[in-house]
Amino acid sequence: MAKVTMPQLGESVAEGTIGRWLKQPGDTVAKYEPLVEVITDKVNAEVPSPFAGVLREILAEEGATVPNDAEIAVIETEDEALAGGTGTPAPVALEKGTDTSDEGTVAVEPANLDAANGQPGQGPGGSDEHPERAAATAAAAPPATAGAAPAATAPAPVAVGPGADGQGDPNARMTPAVRRLLREHGLEAGQISGTGGGGRITREDVLAYVEAVRTGTTPASATNGTATVPAAPGGQAPAAQPSQTPSTPPAAKPSKAPAGTPVAFPPGADEVLLPMTQMRKGIAAQMTRALAAPHAYVQMEVDVTRLVRFRESHKGAYQAKEGISLSFVPFVVKASAEALKRNPTFNATWSDDGLVAKRHVNIGVAVAVDDGLIVPVIRDADTLSIHGLNLAITDVAGRARANKLRLDDFGGGTFTVDNTGYLGTNLVMPILNVPEVGIVTMEAITKRAVVVTTEDGDHIAIRPVMNMVLGIDHRANDGAGGAALLRDIKAWLESVGPETAIY
Repeated sequence: MAKVTMPQLGESVAEGTIGRWLKQPGDTVAKYEPLVEVITDKVNAEVPSPFAGVLREILAEEGATVPNDAEIAVIETEDEALAGGTGTPAPVALEKGTDTSDEGTVAVEPANLDAANGQPGQGPGGSDEHPERAAATAAAAPPATAGAAPAATAPAPVAVGPGADGQGDPNARMTPAVRRLLREHGLEAGQISGTGGGGRITREDVLAYVEAVRTGTTPASATNGTATVPAAPGGQAPAAQPSQTPSTPPAAKPSKAPAGTPVAFPPGADEVLLPMTQMRKGIAAQMTRALAAPHAYVQMEVDVTRLVRFRESHKGAYQAKEGISLSFVPFVVKASAEALKRNPTFNATWSDDGLVAKRHVNIGVAVAVDDGLIVPVIRDADTLSIHGLNLAITDVAGRARANKLRLDDFGGGTFTVDNTGYLGTNLVMPILNVPEVGIVTMEAITKRAVVVTTEDGDHIAIRPVMNMVLGIDHRANDGAGGAALLRDIKAWLESVGPETAIY
């Protein structure tokens, strides 16, 4: 038997929460087939099986928060099955960067890249908060039964409250991760009807209840199965139920609204507390760390006349052939990758011992999701064509919005490109994605009057122009180096022409 351990899902991540087991004991598992969905403050990731065999035992139940390298499952490998199952247990850690499926893989060679799979979903990608998806999961998955065989489910938590089964204390019927989720939504255990073994409250129970309150449907009571409405702090009804008659809230204590919902003020409430999701907590922590680095900025205007003309002349045929649109982002990523090879001190990360230069050019692409921002990584971006980059970016952005990112989508980034311009911005001062030492923005392309010098002299012309802002870690590089990097990015983009290859 081989034991599967919790992988490290990010450079600064120490633990993960078991969101959903994709296989059950007795199921056959192929190598690299998704085995379990793990949730962190950065991402929801489908963790692949590191080998083929039969899942024999689940050691960490859904909703449990598990530290890195802790054992979470036991798999009988094919070799052990042929030998009669006499193998010796050997912990096998899931390696970060392992390919997780044959579909949508971002490979080094463009010919091996598949188009994006699935449509962007609703809800915060990579967040612990996903009511719609959780409600659907809870409805589709059969509830665990108390009489199930021990190998079919992980052992239930030991009851600590009154009564042999812990029913006297609702908090005894859940994992620490579920208790934390209740706190985030301002709920009490007694309000939730548990569907786990022995009435245990699961993560899906909590999220299904939150979704029911948000949509105004009837949530189940923990005591009698009738409709109940959770009381917010201060005795108020929640924001999703304004029809309830609330008591007057204390002036110093705000109402608490379910996270991820539009802001709605209950009658009599002057303010509403919006609890942080796991993603927002992760963003807050990362931004706090990032601002400890001394930032400096360089800005240039890029005349993208030739780039716009090139894209306009190719986008129709490209979309007809490939089935996806050709955006400006892969051009900027390509320009950045080429410029980084000439300015290697920006293809690096910062450490306490100094600058760590990287051989591989792994460019992160910022993707906005409903509840925040995540930065999946395009690996070896300098080896990809425009088409290869476009496929990779489309694939990873679609999976990010659909909560389908994989382990190898994170970690190891050396530089970041942030497309703020699609929102109409003209000048953004980006925050570094530490420990990286550089980040560049591509702003909105706008038509401006510019001076064009020809053999006949200077002329005023209307040209499409894009601002670009480069943020640098001043510990690693100075303004002169930043200007040189941005100048090389600008030169590549302005040189795009008929001879530029898409493939």
